Amino acid sequence: MMVWNRRNFLRAAGAVSAGGVLPGMHLLAAQEAEPAKPVAANDHIQIALIGAGGQGMNDTKAAVQVPGVKLVAVADCYNGRLARSKEIWGDDVFTTRDYNEILARKDIDAVIIGTPDHWHKQASVDAMKAGKDVYCEKPMIHLYSDGPEMIETARSTKRILQIGSQRVSSVIYAKAKELLQAGEIGKLNMVTAYWDRNSAIGAWDYTIPVDASAETCDWPRFLGSAPKIAWSSEQFFQWRKWKAYGSGVAGDLFVHLFSGTHFITGSKGPVRAMATGGLRYWKDGRDVDDVMLGLFDYREGFNLSLRVNFVNGGEESEALLFTGDEGSIEIGWTGLTVTRVPRQKAPGYTIETFPADIRKATVAEYDKKYPPHSGDGDLGSSEKYSAPKGYSDSYDHFKNFFECVRTRRQPVEDAVFGYRAAGAALLSNLSAEKGQVVHWDPDAMKLA
Repeated sequence: MMVWNRRNFLRAAGAVSAGGVLPGMHLLAAQEAEPAKPVAANDHIQIALIGAGGQGMNDTKAAVQVPGVKLVAVADCYNGRLARSKEIWGDDVFTTRDYNEILARKDIDAVIIGTPDHWHKQASVDAMKAGKDVYCEKPMIHLYSDGPEMIETARSTKRILQIGSQRVSSVIYAKAKELLQAGEIGKLNMVTAYWDRNSAIGAWDYTIPVDASAETCDWPRFLGSAPKIAWSSEQFFQWRKWKAYGSGVAGDLFVHLFSGTHFITGSKGPVRAMATGGLRYWKDGRDVDDVMLGLFDYREGFNLSLRVNFVNGGEESEALLFTGDEGSIEIGWTGLTVTRVPRQKAPGYTIETFPADIRKATVAEYDKKYPPHSGDGDLGSSEKYSAPKGYSDSYDHFKNFFECVRTRRQPVEDAVFGYRAAGAALLSNLSAEKGQVVHWDPDAMKLA
């Protein structure tokens, strides 16, 4: 969309006469500094997947698209997912219920951890201590105590640890960061984000296979550090619905919005948080909210407002809006829109309640100070930036990870970034549970 003014009209005329596209529509370029070089046979990275659920398999499908990457092993607690892994990636893929068998192999360079949240820390630490680089799904932590241990293990073992909130590698978010830093919307004062759903699967009511049983699933291994309870196919396959294994909407969805906000603004995180929510519709035995609202204060001078609603009465939708004193940046699934509507120079007046003679004198005085039409300025504009058709930020996130595996540089979403994003997100759960404002030290990365 373009709001036309004289400047934009002239730009349009020039573009059309030169055979270009109309202004206000921009195609984002892929972040490729140079053409990809062929990967030598001895430079292939061999990876394993630990936790072959929906997210883990989707991650792996993206990862093996990166040149020079091969999947050689899969670990999961459900026999069916091990069989499915062979169907997708070949019979020569090694499969096991015990990820320690994978970590013992010398031919594996890196692992993708797609386990439930309560296994993220232990699987990551075990992998790094076994000499493997790690791509760990978000949220990085399930408990606050997980973060320092993961950070220290990455440091002491000198392993690469990338956290899987892929939008920090997106060309869309890179453009938003560039625009904000260039002052395109003035000084940032508010970020508003939401992620709404209205379906059973969107609310984590995932399909349970017909062969689900304590024999086909390694229930004790799945439980790990969680409370020991009797076999439950629902808790095994729909684990996000319980606090013992997942982190609620905050850990699943808020963390993406925090990651994006922190990447674009360069902030280390909020200093104060207040959240509320409830279980409004999906009362199926779960113990996490299906509606949550959060408010966060940032010392950089802006506020963040977040919402997740699993009963929104419409289609799934997501938006992230950065508001400044001179415009706004709205990020969607496939691109972003920058809108600028400059504030009028003349303030206007409110004289309806004054007597006639005072109104006349006030207007005369006003016109001296602000000559007629002095308040008329640029009508404003709107520009849209779109990612290329078929663009995948997941691919770019894995590309960054594997480049770091080769070069030993730190990835775009290392352990510190991941902990700050997850730590901020989990403030929502803490505030809602306590029913009070909670504080966070983004520098020390701990509750204040």
